[in-house]
Formats: sequence, C-alpha cells, structure tokens
Amino acid sequence: MQALQNIKVVELGQLIAGPFAGKTLADFGADVIKVEPPGIGDPLRKWRLLKDGTSVWWQVQSRNKRSIELDLRTAEGQDSVKALLAEADVLIENFKPGTMEQWGLGWDVLHELNPRLIMLRISGYGQTGPYREKPGFGVLGEAMGGLRHLTGEPGRVPVRCGISIGDSLSALHGVIGVLLALYHRDARGGQGQVIDVALYESVFNMMESLLPEFDAFGAVRGRAGSALPGIAPTNAYRCADGGYALIAGNGDSIFKRLMAAIKRPDLGDDPSLSQNDGRVARVEELDQAIEAWTSTVSLDEALRVLDEARVPAGRVYSVEDIAQDPQYLAREMIVEQTTAAGDRVKVPGIVPKLSATPGQISHSAPTLGQHNTEVLGRAGWPERDERITDHA
Repeated sequence: MQALQNIKVVELGQLIAGPFAGKTLADFGADVIKVEPPGIGDPLRKWRLLKDGTSVWWQVQSRNKRSIELDLRTAEGQDSVKALLAEADVLIENFKPGTMEQWGLGWDVLHELNPRLIMLRISGYGQTGPYREKPGFGVLGEAMGGLRHLTGEPGRVPVRCGISIGDSLSALHGVIGVLLALYHRDARGGQGQVIDVALYESVFNMMESLLPEFDAFGAVRGRAGSALPGIAPTNAYRCADGGYALIAGNGDSIFKRLMAAIKRPDLGDDPSLSQNDGRVARVEELDQAIEAWTSTVSLDEALRVLDEARVPAGRVYSVEDIAQDPQYLAREMIVEQTTAAGDRVKVPGIVPKLSATPGQISHSAPTLGQHNTEVLGRAGWPERDERITDHA
C-alpha cells in the first residue's frame, strides 16, 4: 500500500508547475490522469533534448501517469472532464486565471458536481489581486518573489539560478496544500476546497529574513556571489588546482575547528570572533585567511583535511559528478527507467523517502493518448468510438 493509493487525480496543467505537482503525487501512488490536447500533447514533450522525438525531461515529469487526449475548448471535452472529476479526489490546473471558468469548469460548477473534490490552481499571480490576469512564468515569479535580485555577483546583472525553480517551488507548495486538504477532508470530515498557489508567493515564502530586515533596518539585501551575507565564514574558496571548496564554518564550535585546520589558532581563539556577529564584522579578513590556505592545496586535499576536522565542506557538483557519486547511488537517487520506446534512461529517484509507504516508479511516462480507451471509456464514451483510440 502506497501513501496515496486510491487517490484519483486529474491533471489539466502543462509544462512544469502543475505537472510537477502531479508527478510528486503519482510517485506516492496516486492515480494521475494527464489530460493533453489531441495530436499535440503537453509542450514539455518537445522541450530541451529529445530522444526518439520525445524530451527525456518528459520521462521524469510524467512517469507513473496515464495520458488521455481531450480538447477542453469543446463541449465534448468539457463533458468528459466533468465525468472524470465526478469521481476524482484532486484536480490540478495551471492555466491563466479565468480559463477554467471560460470552459465551464470553474470552482462553483465543479464543487456542486463533486463536493469532495480538491482543486489545486497554480498561476503566476494567484486567482485574486490586480495582477491575476497577467500571464506569468516561473522566471517572472522568481524575479517578483525576490530571488533574482539576490542571484549573481555584486554589481553585475541579476541571473537566473539555472533551473525553473519558481515553477518547482509552486508545485511543491501545491502538493503541501493538496495533502493538507486531503487530511481536512478525510480525517476531519470536511469537504473539498480550492488551493490557490501563486508562483511569486511560492518564491517569496523562501526569502528567509528579507522582509523583516528591510522593515526593521531599511536593509535591502543584494547579490553576494558565493557568500552568505550576515553569516560568516561561508563562501567558495579557490584551491591550488583551480577547483573551489565550499566551506561553511559559521557555527561557533565549527569555526574554531576550521581555524585549527587551516593553522590559524590565533583567529580561532580570538574572543571577538567567538560568535557570528563578531565574525561578520571581520568577514573579509576571515575569507582571506581561509583562501590563503586553500590556495596552497588541491581541492581533494582541502576536503580531506576539513572532513577530518568535522568542518562542513564540499565541491561544486556537475551532473557528471552526480551520476557517479556513491552517496547518490547508495540512496537510490540515480535510477534507470524504461521509456515507452524501450530505451533505458537514468532519472532522479524519489523524494522524500518514507520508511513504511515509500514511493516507486510503477510505469514509464506515457505516449500521447496511450490510455484513451481505458479512461475515457469509463467516463462515458463508448470504447468503439474512434475518437478515443489509444495511440502507441
């Protein structure tokens, strides 16, 4: 028995935010039916690198799901979705606010149809407010949420973090909302409800002390490169072979061990550096002292010494490093998945790890419309209808 076994989810979203939420629920046993535009499918099928005509990203994002084709702009498509939602537990959508209402699939209609239904709505700016109708992508949510302003080197253009983190954070907040709503419904006897997730709010929720620092001190945190402003010493330090050691020596006892490891006991024993506020006041001096040591040793040697001293330290991983790292392998975070074409591809494992009801990959990402017959036939369309023929 998986944690979400027998939970039925209908996924209407496309690309990243909605489908990532669906993928997370599917990994833990939910039956996720992905609704795709006929003949075209989710645009993610064609994003980034393709193998046999399909994105390898698709293999991660849509594993454990079933695919059907419906045109939600038509009365037939809308009626079929309603038939599915009458028996569903969760609906996921990440369209522009108002789109579902235009299709006759707004909350009032669906709640009357199925009072137990939980509706996850992910959008750029949320379902209310003056920006609700603006189109919003992850990059805009990251910028408005405050992340882009903090990312990059001081005095240089703000940069993106390298992945669509705003979409993924929104999806994870959405999953939290779904689980809370399921608990409210099933353990507390409540009804279904709407979960309204905005991309910018999901990013903003991760911004730590950004707002109270501004409110209390007028401080506007800015880009700091590889350092961690206000917490010292934490930075990336260049080594003799050109590699960078990431060293977090900001705990009080850790700092003393770090200074002993780099042969600077004078700094470790300095009472003015015994706590973080004193170290922050002298952060440039500390960074220089640490890099004076790392610049004389290789990255591997630096990490060996710091490991022995029990100082948190590591290297910057590329995906090549990840794919062969023994910790990743031991934790089953690198797993092989068979595609619908029969190919084997390595994909990320399942997070989080539950001891009693762990997630699993039960089947590969579907081809477009692969489950038309078995799903739409049950939804009221006769199996002989050529419109619901399965696609190989």
